[in-house]
Amino acid sequence: MKVKSMGPISESELTYSMDCFFRQTWVDRRLAFRGEKQVLSLSISMLGKIWKPDTYFFNGRESHLHTITVPNKFVRLYQDGRVLYSSRLTITANCPMDLHNFPMDTQHCPLMLGSFAYTEQDVTYKWNSARSVVISGDMKLSQFDLIKAPTNDFIFSRKQGNFSMLRASFHLQRHMGNFMIQVYGPCVLLVVLSWVSFWLNREATSDRISLGVTTVLTMTFLGLEARTDLPKVPYTTALDLFLWLSYGFIFATIIELSFFASSISELASSSDLVSNGTLLLEGVHLPDSPPPLQAADRLRARSTASLPASRPRRAPPPRRPRPRARRRRCRPFDGSMQTQFNSVSRIDRISRGLFPSVFLLLNLIYWYSYLSHSERITLVSGT
Repeated sequence: MKVKSMGPISESELTYSMDCFFRQTWVDRRLAFRGEKQVLSLSISMLGKIWKPDTYFFNGRESHLHTITVPNKFVRLYQDGRVLYSSRLTITANCPMDLHNFPMDTQHCPLMLGSFAYTEQDVTYKWNSARSVVISGDMKLSQFDLIKAPTNDFIFSRKQGNFSMLRASFHLQRHMGNFMIQVYGPCVLLVVLSWVSFWLNREATSDRISLGVTTVLTMTFLGLEARTDLPKVPYTTALDLFLWLSYGFIFATIIELSFFASSISELASSSDLVSNGTLLLEGVHLPDSPPPLQAADRLRARSTASLPASRPRRAPPPRRPRPRARRRRCRPFDGSMQTQFNSVSRIDRISRGLFPSVFLLLNLIYWYSYLSHSERITLVSGT
């Protein structure tokens, strides 16, 4: 079997597809011949006139033979009666994936084949030891790296008897670059963005709550989008754990903000009366009696009226405006009313260092736990 290409590999349907050249060879002594030619290329119509194994794919879901422009298959006959039958197939098979370590996982997708009706006593399947499964050198996968493809043969027992079977296991290692860019990176940035509220003034409660709610909604959308192509498995994947870790830190930020909401409202109501320990008395009016200077101005105006006309008259001094209502400051008598309104709380100062430190520590534990226990190997380019 020579694998030309693989894909798509679907986690939601737990399947994989591949395009391959599937070659079978067997010996039929009745077809032995003598002559100058060592190999005869037979017509495809001869397949209906000779015996051939009824090979089927045990875990196959859908398979078809390529027929453009003609059926992609051929038959060759050797002098000793050996028959080589080759065909180009596209196979879609089931792959029981274990997604506990997703997206740091390595999947083993099997392909099992054997005879549909002939038991072990009639037909025995063996891999070609020299070329059992050959991977095309130019094959590239978008989501995985094909690490290796070990093969083996086994006996499968059914009610009808024991059947000879072959198995090829494709070891696929998932690419993490796409998830680092689209999931892990945005999650970390959203968590860091939620910490900006620790540097805002404590009085800006609405701004801090709006920032927290926005990050929670964005994190919820990101988590739902990340699980779009995943099956609804009954266990927690590595990606789910990281999403919940990030979601928990953002939610803890909102809890920290709402914890001070009640204290902020009390301080805001008292700030109209007390500001840095000084009382403000509004609307205190002075008496309506004119100041002493106004009476002197009247006497001066009368005396100037009896003087001769030759003497220049003095312009009366400008009248001073009437004092309006003034705001006076009064120092409190008791020092107990001197309330200091601090815009940065002590909890905010602690959270600035506590939240990043705990998040960094949990990230180190998370990555070390999954990467150290995974089957991932480092690939060298060109191998």
